[in-house]
Amino acid sequence: MSIYDTLNREQKEGVLHTEGPLLLLAGAGSGKTRVLTHRIAYLIGEMGIKPWNILAITFTNKAAGEMRERVDGLVGFGADQIWVTTFHSACVRILRRYIDRLGYGNDFSIYDTDDQKTVVKAVCKRLCIDTKVYKERSIMSVISSAKDELVGVREYELSVAGDFNKAVYAKVYREYQETLKKNNALDFDDIIVKTVELFKSCPEVLDSYQERFRYIMVDEYQDTNTAQFELVHLLAGKYRNLCVVGDDDQSIYKFRGANIRNILDFEKYFPEAGVIRLEQNYRSTQHILDAANAVISNNVNRKEKALWTDRGAGSRIHFRQFDNAYEEAEYIADEVARRVRRGEAAYRDCAVLYRTNAQARLLEERMIMEGVPYNVVGGTNFYARAEIKDILAYLKTIDNGRDEVAVRRIINVPRRGVGNATMEKLEDYAEMRGIGLYEAMEQADEIMSLGRAGVKLRPFVLLIRSFRERLQGLTIAELIQAIVAETDYEEYLQNNDEESAEDRLANVDELITKAVNYQETHVEPSLTEFLEEVALVADIDNVDSDDDRVLLMTLHSAKGLEFPHVYLAGMEDGLFPSYMTIISDDPADVEEERRLAYVGITRAMNELTLTCARMRMTRGETQYNPVSRFVREIPTGLMDQEAGVPKPASREAFADLIGLPKGQPAVTDFRPRAINRPKAVVKADKPFIAKGIGSLNQIAGLSKGAPAQPAAELSYGEGDRVLHVKYGEGIVLNVSREPRDYKVTVDFDRAGQKIMYASFAKLKRL
Repeated sequence: MSIYDTLNREQKEGVLHTEGPLLLLAGAGSGKTRVLTHRIAYLIGEMGIKPWNILAITFTNKAAGEMRERVDGLVGFGADQIWVTTFHSACVRILRRYIDRLGYGNDFSIYDTDDQKTVVKAVCKRLCIDTKVYKERSIMSVISSAKDELVGVREYELSVAGDFNKAVYAKVYREYQETLKKNNALDFDDIIVKTVELFKSCPEVLDSYQERFRYIMVDEYQDTNTAQFELVHLLAGKYRNLCVVGDDDQSIYKFRGANIRNILDFEKYFPEAGVIRLEQNYRSTQHILDAANAVISNNVNRKEKALWTDRGAGSRIHFRQFDNAYEEAEYIADEVARRVRRGEAAYRDCAVLYRTNAQARLLEERMIMEGVPYNVVGGTNFYARAEIKDILAYLKTIDNGRDEVAVRRIINVPRRGVGNATMEKLEDYAEMRGIGLYEAMEQADEIMSLGRAGVKLRPFVLLIRSFRERLQGLTIAELIQAIVAETDYEEYLQNNDEESAEDRLANVDELITKAVNYQETHVEPSLTEFLEEVALVADIDNVDSDDDRVLLMTLHSAKGLEFPHVYLAGMEDGLFPSYMTIISDDPADVEEERRLAYVGITRAMNELTLTCARMRMTRGETQYNPVSRFVREIPTGLMDQEAGVPKPASREAFADLIGLPKGQPAVTDFRPRAINRPKAVVKADKPFIAKGIGSLNQIAGLSKGAPAQPAAELSYGEGDRVLHVKYGEGIVLNVSREPRDYKVTVDFDRAGQKIMYASFAKLKRL
């Protein structure tokens, strides 16, 4: 049997459609990667296309790695000559060869967000721009948006002429780009923009790559921005054998510059394009898909499609509404623990998705209380940690002395007594002679204004020179070890923060492990390529599927993943969609939020639980939020609550719910609003997050300054059987004294192990 006989009819059609442009509208979980990999195999095995004539582009290293693995398995010999890569990796590879034609060195550095912020801050200082008025992040966002749309410095300056505020951004944009070029550095946006610029200014280079890549495939096409669209358009301009795969219903990165029109208008740019819809879903049950279809059908700007599966109807959608966010978090943590206890799932099978990072705090606290292991996706990126950035800055300086951000970072790591005045004199000297900061340091003896301060620079210059001389004889891992040893970096960490030094050194060890792995998996390893690889790592690429922990993450982070059990928390109007989205004049904003809800729903394979709270604390104020419109768009027959979504409360019920005195004026609408609930009406037996209350102890009923329960009042101890009003009977495993209470660990017969405070638990000895 042929490998192509395992494909469904639409998938097979996509594989066999090899000539000319093709749009594959691939719904969530419809096997698009399978189509792409089989298409590559078909081009090589059946059509005799040379492997090096094929380019497959996706967005993340994780997706590229998975595709590469599948292609290698299907194609075998010659698969390594196919470019299976991300947009940024492909462009860096091209620029390493040809960027000198644009006036850059081929050993350019790649700046991450922190590096960009450092440059913007320095630029604002030089231009005397107040960063309290013009925030660095706002400036970076403006510059990034301009680059996404291929708007260069000159064009941007012309477009904002007459607007004082935007003229400030234009000044920074110009100075920022000039600084990057002087540092021989590119930011992430530049990687794409400069490749487009290279192709447009050097037709012979473009022609060589058009000849090289006669068959181009682009995954996640709905996430492309204008610059990426132009790049693909240029590469496919000669042979037009372009296959794009995507789902307009999953376009959720507008804030990053993604342009949904790229996929919606594909046939406009390629009138001869074929269009194939992949609607059979292999991930989720039909009830989940019906819910997703019902929600997304409310969007106007979309290409019609409806997901279906042969997996069966499955469980109905679970919808739960709680009085407050604390109860919501408690329920989710309890449910996860219950599933694992019953053997229905492993922790790794469960994911909790939410709209904003702020929602993670309560969920984390409840997971800890329940003893549920978890990971939060989207925390500090490994490569953004201070100690890792220090070592990488040394490596960048060794590799490319023109990177001033790297040089500035490590000149006093460890401390060398080089002050700001010395650095300013070096900068002036470097600018006057048109050289880099490190090169100026090499000439410190000739800079009269430095005086005796120049002596302090010499050890640093000799150190970098020594590393460069030994570079050919050392592996990257050995080079890192040499940097740590010869800079006394361990002692530097101990002196800075003894408590965290061990953890930070462990992170450096992990970087060495990364370097060893890199060395083993690359035929011709180089320091430049290693730095390039770590610069292109995304947070989600670090998710370890073998780690048995519940994942907590934003809906944006969850795209591309799937889990047997998914909890969508905070399904409230005002939170998801946000209040600002609801009152926006642009209906496209709500449509993007609806696509995000669609992505969240379709992450679930077997069970989907939607939760919300009637009241939630936001920015220190308690708000009343109605159930999200996205929940209300799901037919009630798909829910396991036949009564459906609760209707808006009557005036009397609403007044009672939030504690308003009788006779209070009627509530005429249910938009999110801050509510100050009178303390007198807060019932002790009903947890409530009132204004100004947020700590776990306060939520649990331990008011500020509450005295610890005296030892004499504990009628039980370790080994005793006790009774809890909610969890039933159990055995006390441990009792430990806290500053204001006793922390008790109990193994309950039905509920499993719980950790609680004695004054709140009110346990009774049996």
